[in-house]
Amino acid sequence: MLSKYESVINSDLIAPNDKYYWGYQYRLGYEVLVPYLKKIGAFKPGDSVAEIGSAEGGVLAAFVDAGATEPLGTDIVSIRLEKGRIISNIINCDIFFELHNIISEEPKEEWIEKYDLVILRDVIEHLDDTKLALLQIKKIIKPGGFLYVTFPPYYSPFGGHQHTVENFWGKVPFIHYLPDFIFHSLIKSGRENDIYEVKRLQKIRLTPKKFIKSAIESGFEIFHKDYYFLRPVYKMKFGLPAIKSNFLSFFPLIKNVFSLEASYILKKT
Repeated sequence: MLSKYESVINSDLIAPNDKYYWGYQYRLGYEVLVPYLKKIGAFKPGDSVAEIGSAEGGVLAAFVDAGATEPLGTDIVSIRLEKGRIISNIINCDIFFELHNIISEEPKEEWIEKYDLVILRDVIEHLDDTKLALLQIKKIIKPGGFLYVTFPPYYSPFGGHQHTVENFWGKVPFIHYLPDFIFHSLIKSGRENDIYEVKRLQKIRLTPKKFIKSAIESGFEIFHKDYYFLRPVYKMKFGLPAIKSNFLSFFPLIKNVFSLEASYILKKT
């Protein structure tokens, strides 16, 4: 592993902040996602892999190390893609990065039915039209291919993404339940772009039930699903173990409120 990881972490050519984001993405991919998706049967060496919302591409780099081919990373933030290109060049990892909006732009013709696996990690809850996003992504998946999706349910402790505004009140769970005039006053001292996004997520309010409905209406098969009290990414961020809530997820309160991550593998039939 850790040849690429250590090359990035020890490089004097990469800013510390970029090392952090790429590093935890890579470790998440290598230590968690690759073995998880292999075990479920959604990934194997030789599969073509794309990630929507790839940022710097650390997750994709881990899949390349595990044998993925034709790696594509798309995002709507050009600076993060550019950083991904720089890092990938430094470690000789041949990832193709493309500025692309899966909602407002049609997939490129050369992507159509090209990918065995598409990754959509913590992105779907930001997209205004869940069903449209899934239909667009479905176009680039091969028949029999897979889409891996994760998101924090809106009514979970930080499902409102209030933590992103980085003020005191953003650290408080469930404050997005408060009436708008109170909630908005509590987050108004945060960063402007993040405040705007938090308010936008209030309108989307993505829940497991809404997601499953959109997935079925889009023609996907629900191949596998997991719910987590503690998310797998917390191992990289905080050193905490992943804890599933599957055994209690038949209770709506557990699935919607106390599960910090909903995870789905969809299959294109």
